[in-house]
Amino acid sequence: MSFIIRPAKMDDLQPIYEMAKRTGGGFTNLPPDRKALTAKLERSVAGFSRSGDDVADDLYVFVLQNTKTLEVRGTCQIFGKVGQKWPFYSYRIGALTQHSEELGRTFRADILNLSTDLEGTTEVGGLFLHPGERAGGLGMLIARSRYLFIRNHRERFADRTIAELRGVIDEAGGSPFWDGVAGRFFGMNFQEADEFNAKFGNQFIADLMPKHPVYIAMLPESAKSVIGVPHPSGRAAMRMLENEGFAWENYVDIFDGGPTMTARTDQIRSIREARDVEIVEISETLGEHIGGEKKLLTVGRLHDFKAAYGWCAPRDGGISLDEVSAATLGISVGDQVTEVARW
Repeated sequence: MSFIIRPAKMDDLQPIYEMAKRTGGGFTNLPPDRKALTAKLERSVAGFSRSGDDVADDLYVFVLQNTKTLEVRGTCQIFGKVGQKWPFYSYRIGALTQHSEELGRTFRADILNLSTDLEGTTEVGGLFLHPGERAGGLGMLIARSRYLFIRNHRERFADRTIAELRGVIDEAGGSPFWDGVAGRFFGMNFQEADEFNAKFGNQFIADLMPKHPVYIAMLPESAKSVIGVPHPSGRAAMRMLENEGFAWENYVDIFDGGPTMTARTDQIRSIREARDVEIVEISETLGEHIGGEKKLLTVGRLHDFKAAYGWCAPRDGGISLDEVSAATLGISVGDQVTEVARW
């Protein structure tokens, strides 16, 4: 069974909407709302079509498609430069240390500081894989294809890349972090705030969020215990990010307290290790049991971009590629591809 990553089209609205309904809440970049998703797809089509090669407020939405059935079974997104239309807020965990000579004691207080430090960065997010396809490395295919798109369109992206991981959501769909912090000021529950943010942006945060630091020690234990903790379904995504060189630098989401991972764009592992090679042979026999190595391959620019797994072997300064993958990617001898090892 062959799968390919490609730019999303307006015709992909229905399958993306069906996947959005499966997220279970707290998935801001993939709201189960047709109007919001339509706006995202329109913005994405415009981003892929933009002629300039500079860092801009673009959105790129991709889908994972089964090439046999043509079903869309996953999706992901890249934001070229966050914080342009409205501020990009995070909480940064800091500390205040105070000493009392009379008591002979030093006190350290951990504090949440409202921050726009991450404004202007590139963001990877919105990754969702249909539950029926969570095998065979497809999650890795979706995630890593974004980095190769960034590599091959490097001038369109910032020098720093972030990824926000969904925080802990309770069985009722609420957020212990939201209830303990922001919910006290907004007069709405987490689901209402998350839905409003997904549809209309977070300007209301700028309007209503207190600008004073929040002492973590004053929060209820339910909120303290989830700060910087990913949702159980996001633990594998966090490990993938760490394998790519992302790290948690004490930034958390203002809604659910989930960790925001950061990396220098050029130091992301898939970007560092990828190389451009020429196809010098299309093989009828190369495959899982007859030599070769399975790699992630990409071809094409902007709306012609495609990514898939393929069986490769070194040949005369280039590579030999199995014929199924060549057909999937629409390439032939003499074409150039970007390859990176599967790990």
